[in-house]
Amino acid sequence: MEPADHILLAMLIPTVGALLIVLTRRNPNLREAVTLATAGLLFVNVLQLLPVVLAGGRPELSGFEVTPGLEVAFQVEPLGILFGLIASFLWIVNSFYSIGYMRGNKEPRQTQFYVAFAVALASALGIAFSANLFTLFLFYEILTLSTYPLVAHHGDAKARRGARIYLMILLGTSIVFFIPALVWTLAIAGTLDFTPGGILAGKASGLTTGLLLALFAFGIGKAALMPVHKWLPNAMVAPTPVSALLHAVAVVKAGVFTILKVSVYIFGSDHLLATGASEWLVYLATFSLLAASVIALTKDNLKARLAYSTVSQLGYIVLGAAIATPLALIGAGMHILMHAFGKITLFFVAGAIHTATHKTEISQLNGIGRVMPFTMGAFFIGALSIIGLPPLGGAWSKLYIALGGMDGEYWFVVAALMISSVLNVAYLMPVVVRAFFRPPDPDDHGHGDAHGDAAPVPETGSLRSRMKEAPWLCVVPLMFTAFACFILFFAPDAIEGLLQGMLEVPR
Repeated sequence: MEPADHILLAMLIPTVGALLIVLTRRNPNLREAVTLATAGLLFVNVLQLLPVVLAGGRPELSGFEVTPGLEVAFQVEPLGILFGLIASFLWIVNSFYSIGYMRGNKEPRQTQFYVAFAVALASALGIAFSANLFTLFLFYEILTLSTYPLVAHHGDAKARRGARIYLMILLGTSIVFFIPALVWTLAIAGTLDFTPGGILAGKASGLTTGLLLALFAFGIGKAALMPVHKWLPNAMVAPTPVSALLHAVAVVKAGVFTILKVSVYIFGSDHLLATGASEWLVYLATFSLLAASVIALTKDNLKARLAYSTVSQLGYIVLGAAIATPLALIGAGMHILMHAFGKITLFFVAGAIHTATHKTEISQLNGIGRVMPFTMGAFFIGALSIIGLPPLGGAWSKLYIALGGMDGEYWFVVAALMISSVLNVAYLMPVVVRAFFRPPDPDDHGHGDAHGDAAPVPETGSLRSRMKEAPWLCVVPLMFTAFACFILFFAPDAIEGLLQGMLEVPR
């Protein structure tokens, strides 16, 4: 099979899977088997493209021309294959988790959930493998529309409000900023093709480049750069597997992936460094990552705290793209991967706690580590990776971004990264301390009944007899992603080697 066939299949497999999920909706076991099989097949298919890219190839698939200058076409390059592998692999993990969560919480409209998930993954792969900005924009908007019903899944007033804000901000930023950026880029460069070294060098002045970068930075709303970040906390009304999709698998990763790809292949790092046009974005991204961390400190709801943590962590990736030195760009790409595994672990834990105990607030978690040791142990590992401590993967991406800041002589960035890590400790470690080092509240031993009321368990007996973990389909995935955070610490050379390819400009 040719590489072009694998590119086509990357979008066809989840699309066909969505249709099969609809056809098997009356048999939940078969429907979920189709979901798992589709996710597995998609990852295996995407994996076939990795050796080609590592060997220096750039597989292509020609589409069709909508109008002169606007073509739907695909090409797989190093950053795209990284995003494609992250999205397709984590769909497998999230699918197992979703089965446990949806069944454990007796969620309604489960077929709609799995269908929308599959369509979202098809659009994420379209974004990953886009050969030009026009193709990326089309799939970017499909991703927005396909995830809207997931955010609105519960169907109550709060869910509908959160989904409206989600749609309004993401579509609004695209219409007001992203589309004008595309038109202006086409007018200046005469093309929207992703090109190593960029397409604007020698064609756009420093002022024009800075203004165009602003349109992209705020137009790509999924990157959640302040002040267009409000959709992300409001989207937390969705079920936890959707939150994992938003934060780790597809949506925000599509946003920062697009920011990084535009920086490298549209502006070009040399052009950004020569003009200094991205310096303002360095300051804004630094503010965003610090301010979001401070806000996270004020949130008692666990998912809300994790949502603002994501806004902060996305700031690291935008920061790396704005600094534009080779180490910073590699660090930004690396952080897409490291944050994906760390943050999906934390959201899986939040969902497991809700499934087992119906608790949502951090202040309710005193002693919960005694009855959910595996779940809270995984939270501890995921949190350390987000903080950036070795031997967890998050240590490397933050180090690369800091070194890139030094190369660019942005010394305040290094200080900001250190302060941010301290803030990460301040808003994540209290959860661990409450779970393992505080006694349960009176008449509560770390879990509640279906209404969130205390449901005491015996203080005596073995640990096993006192444990009340979520269903194993929830617990095993979160333990796996936590373990992956550890494994990734030992793979920086392989990741750096892959991402070096995005900086290579043909001579």
